Amino acid sequence: MSSQESGSGLMSSAGLVRYFDSEKNQGPVLDPKTVVAFSVLLGTLVLMLNAFA
Repeated sequence: MSSQESGSGLMSSAGLVRYFDSEKNQGPVLDPKTVVAFSVLLGTLVLMLNAFA
């Protein structure tokens, strides 16, 4: 392996790092516990509606 080949890997991944860093600031921030609680409630609601339908 030459020194040019090892340097090209860092250059190609630098753009990805910048892309993912810029995407972190967009969208709502939700607590994972909120997502799990909502999913459990929605699943319970679906099961109850299926039982009574």
